[in-house]
Order: sequence, then C-alpha cells, then structure tokens
Amino acid sequence: MSCLRRFALGLIMGPTLALAALQAHAEKPLRIGEVNSYKAIPAFLEPYKLGWELAREEINARGGILGRPVEVLWRDDNANPGESVRAAQELLARERVEVLFGGFLSHTGLALTDFARQRKVFFLAAEPLTDKITWGNGNRYTFRLRPSTWMHVAALAPEAIALKKKRWAIVYPDYEYGQSAVATFKEMLRAAQPDVEFVAEIAAPLNKLDAGPVVQALADARPDAIFNVLFAADLTRFVREGNTRGLFEGRDVVSVLSGEPEYLEALGAETPKGWIVTGYPWYAIDTPENQAFVKAYQERFKQNPKVGSVVGYASLMSLAAGIEKAGSTDTEALIQAFRGLQLDSPYGPIEYRDLDHQSTLGVYIGTTDVENGEGVMRNIRYLDGATLQPSDDEVRKLRTAPR
Repeated sequence: MSCLRRFALGLIMGPTLALAALQAHAEKPLRIGEVNSYKAIPAFLEPYKLGWELAREEINARGGILGRPVEVLWRDDNANPGESVRAAQELLARERVEVLFGGFLSHTGLALTDFARQRKVFFLAAEPLTDKITWGNGNRYTFRLRPSTWMHVAALAPEAIALKKKRWAIVYPDYEYGQSAVATFKEMLRAAQPDVEFVAEIAAPLNKLDAGPVVQALADARPDAIFNVLFAADLTRFVREGNTRGLFEGRDVVSVLSGEPEYLEALGAETPKGWIVTGYPWYAIDTPENQAFVKAYQERFKQNPKVGSVVGYASLMSLAAGIEKAGSTDTEALIQAFRGLQLDSPYGPIEYRDLDHQSTLGVYIGTTDVENGEGVMRNIRYLDGATLQPSDDEVRKLRTAPR
C-alpha cells in the first residue's frame, strides 16, 4: 500500500476510531462503592439496599450518569469500624470504585469519614447520625444525607418541654449515637426548664439489652416521663417488657426513631400508644414526591417502604445529581458540586449545606397508635432540616476542620 493511500485511509478511519473510543469510554460503567452493616442491622439495611437498587435502576433507565451505566459494589462491615475501613480499601484498590457511600452505626460512619480524609476520596455518609461526622470530625471529603442526632433531638425537644414534666428517666444504647442524643436532650431541657430532674439514666450495650432489670430500674425511679433512644431489637425488648410491667401507664414517652416502619412493624399490636416519636408515616404523606416513590417501590419490590428505603434511594440519587453537576467523579470537583447541591427526595426538596456538608433532609414527628393490629403514626408534622440547626456561628465553632 502506498504512503498516499495509507494516509487517505487514516483520514477516513481516524474519526471513526476516535468516535468508537469515545463511545467505549462513555459506556464504561461508573463504579460506586458502598459499605454497611447489613448482617448486624437487617431491619433497616435490607430496605436501605432495596432503596439504592431502585435508584440505580431508575438512573440507568434514563441513560446512567454522564452517559455511563451505574454499578454499585457493596460490602458488609459486620458493624466493625476496622472492617469498614478494610472494605473501603478493597473497593478502591481492587474494584476501582470512583466514590464511596454508606454507613449506619455512628462508630463505623466515623471510621469511614476518617478514611475519606486520609485517602482524599469523596464519601457520602448515608445513615450514621453522630454529630461528629459533620462537626468535630467533619472534613472536606465527607457529606451526610440523613438528619443528625442533634437534628432529631431538636425536633423532639420542644414537644418534651411542652409536657412540663419535672422528673425524667432516660434509656439509651451505650455508644456515640446514644450518648450524644442524651447529652443534647438534657442540655435543651435544662435551658428551657432549669428545675428539671433526671432521676434515672441507663446506658445499655447495643443489641444486648437485658430488658427486665432496665424496666424495673426505670419504674423504681418513678419518673414523670421517659426519654428513649433505643432502637431495633433493643427497642422491641424494651417495649414488650415495659408493657408487661406497666412502665408506660400514666407516663409520657418521647422516643427517637421509634415511629420508623422498620420498628413499628416488629412491634405490631404491642406498639405503645401516645409516644411522641420521629419516623416515616409513608401512608399518610400526600406529597407528589413521596407518592411517586412509594408507588415505584411497591411495584418493584411488592412491599412497603421504610426509612431505610428513603435513605438508600436518596443517597444514590444525591450522588447522581452531584456527579452530573461536577461533570466527573474527580474528588475536588465533587466537593464543589455538593456544596449547595439541591435535589428532590421522597421527603421533598433538600440541599447540602456549604457550611457543614449536612443535608437539609428533615424529620417527621407524631404520636404512636395501633390500627388493625399494626403500629402507626398519628398527628404527623414535617420539620424541614434547614430549621433544625444551631446558629451558623455555633456550627463554625463545632466544625474545626477546613471545608
């Protein structure tokens, strides 16, 4: 073949090969890594996984992210911070994921937050509630979707203050989340009601509540009201033993997370009536965003959504919106894109705050009841997460790391 002919063929084939290369690159899957405690907290994390799977399917049905189909590679950390870090390392090194999300328990979430800082990789904390993720241990590489511990307590504290009860008993899981919730609750009550008394304070090992002695100790303290932070299997044990011993009769109970379907379904007809709780009454929320999500989730999985479903769904949708805004998965570009990022969620519009990387996903509060043998929430009210924040000056004092 002559040089002239080879040159002409190159002119013809060059653009074709370049286009093919571009198409191949565009179709290369965008790999996202996810780490969580699936075996340890199945009541929450099984629906959570279904939530992000629904989001992945919807994202890919509309053409993926930046024209690339999305893959989510997930790992179980057995509720162990060391395993969380090892799983994240494997996803980055072996699986070549481009961003990370996940986390449920506060201590595993903090481990992943620190890993993101050390490795300079973008991490979206989906579920862990500890305030430290966006404040004391916050870093430029970590954002958080779900309302923090402080935000949940800030939603309930006004309700507790309005009860005007003097003698309070407290029960909570003995790790960072429970400890922070109690500290914040006591601070808020004392500020509004200086004569309040905390007559009993019981810290229970996570997932190992010995309900009999705990309920008896609370009853012996003769409180006017109870603040409960227990969840999952510990909550079920506590409620059943409390019902048996009459602990809740004639007493107000304010309880974080207890209105979530994950936990009300387990309690069923044993659900105590009249507790003031945070939760997700999907059946009573008539917003277009929630109705569309509930319909899609029910049609796809033949079951009702949970809070975990919303968190999983909104986490992956947040990453999709952020990556599209950034135009890539470059860490610094993603950080800039997430600052002030706005998108719709099943709860309504949310924004990721530039100040502390916390989203404004809000909190539903209401009271527990039983209907047709099932636990439900009544008298529901939505509090926008933007209203459940300390002042900007206080946040700046709490968040010491550079943004």
